[in-house]
Amino acid sequence: MNLLPPDPEANLLPRDGIVNYHGPVLSAAEADHYFERLRDTLAWRHDEVIMFGKRIVTAREVAWYGDRDFAYTYSGTTRTALPWTEELAELKAKLETLLEAPFNSCLANRYHDGSEGMGWHSDDEDTLVENATIASLSFGAERKFVLRHKADHQEKVSLTLEHGSLLVMRGETQRHWSHSLPKSKRVTKERINLTFRLMR
Repeated sequence: MNLLPPDPEANLLPRDGIVNYHGPVLSAAEADHYFERLRDTLAWRHDEVIMFGKRIVTAREVAWYGDRDFAYTYSGTTRTALPWTEELAELKAKLETLLEAPFNSCLANRYHDGSEGMGWHSDDEDTLVENATIASLSFGAERKFVLRHKADHQEKVSLTLEHGSLLVMRGETQRHWSHSLPKSKRVTKERINLTFRLMR
């Protein structure tokens, strides 16, 4: 749990980008509702990545949605966006109003427990609009989120992403910073993360 109440206007990064943590932006009841609906209605598939020339199927599951059938390639895998579900469309509209930023796609990740995480990476694929806002909604288990400067791996910023919370990355963040979701044996519950993006 984060000890201090979040300030959505505060930039968590010391330089080279903008990251704002809004904390929970949904009531507990709303967050519970969306968590259950997302878990039960999204077209979850195990993720596949290419590592050292080999195709690896991860325990983590993903789903990809958008305004149209965007092709999204990352880690050697290409996915085609599905049409918005009712819940995703609702959340997209809420975020566009709150952040005054457009989104046309969403990558959903499902982590069954703390044994599943995400290694260091940046959301900087060529198919994404450069420096566009990326909004990350978290549901379910609280998880640690870490950012690391690409030029100095010792320069890190970490926080705990809470149920129903919003993290926003803007500006040149993806160019200069990587981020990860570390694994944790202490986390026994499921987490769903939605990252709303702007594709070219």
